[in-house]
Amino acid sequence: MKRRDFLQQTAATTALVTLGGVGLQSFSTSKTKQITILHTNDVHSHIDPFGPDDGRNANKGGVARRANLVEAIRNENPNTLLLDAGDIFQGTPYFNFYGGELEFKLMSMLKYDAATIGNHDFDNGIDGLYKQLPHADFEFVTANYDFSNTIMDTHVKPYKIFVKDGIKIGIFGLGIALDGLVLKSLFKETVYLNPIEIAQDMSRILKEDEQCDLVICLSHLGYNYKNNPNIASDLNLARATKDIDLIIGGHTHTFLRKPTIEKNIIDKNVLVNQVGCYGLYLGRIDFYFDGDKNKSANGTSIIV
Repeated sequence: MKRRDFLQQTAATTALVTLGGVGLQSFSTSKTKQITILHTNDVHSHIDPFGPDDGRNANKGGVARRANLVEAIRNENPNTLLLDAGDIFQGTPYFNFYGGELEFKLMSMLKYDAATIGNHDFDNGIDGLYKQLPHADFEFVTANYDFSNTIMDTHVKPYKIFVKDGIKIGIFGLGIALDGLVLKSLFKETVYLNPIEIAQDMSRILKEDEQCDLVICLSHLGYNYKNNPNIASDLNLARATKDIDLIIGGHTHTFLRKPTIEKNIIDKNVLVNQVGCYGLYLGRIDFYFDGDKNKSANGTSIIV
């Protein structure tokens, strides 16, 4: 994709969002810092692009194309993070044959910074997931799976902190309840903890104790459940917390052209985004910080 076409496509679906009460127009350009967050979810082992006869997905996706997009954006803004919201595994013969090795190797080549764990990432069992970890040159973050009595103990962190251009970014992960989705024999002694309660603790730790300027949740809870509005979801998570700036979602394969703006428990804006599935789209959120670290953001979904 030509740079001009890419920028035009990106600009077409962005929406400025004020976070914390200060609009972007009040920022001094010379002092404004930009942090770019790129993200995927539910790629499900789709390595190759869809073919020309694959209906509405024809000629979309593919890891090589995503790599070109990511490289172009990093060249535009070196202060960029690349994240994934889970369900990396299961969906094509690549997973059946290689067991996740190829997926992790390619994500490492794209220089992903962090990912969370989806239910399908247990499809070869927790032992199968553990076996592939040496191929992943990025961190897994999941705060509400207690792996203490499993082979994954100490290999998954609740959160990770990055610093880009003096901006401190805290990222934590949340996973969906595995009972009913995954056989007990596959996730073994993994203990599921209430994601809303864990998110309240994690976001407080990152905001107050770690003094993060930007707090991001990588969630595999699902965007929303209209038939069961009380179940833990990204929208419920946004409403029940006060320190999260961005929720990057997965599981429900929800495609959003631009992030949803949800009000948190203290009536401030939270961005919630999800980009469908199969690597068809790349999510992009740009955060802008003024000299006092007040922030605004805009976001879009880019066709791969």
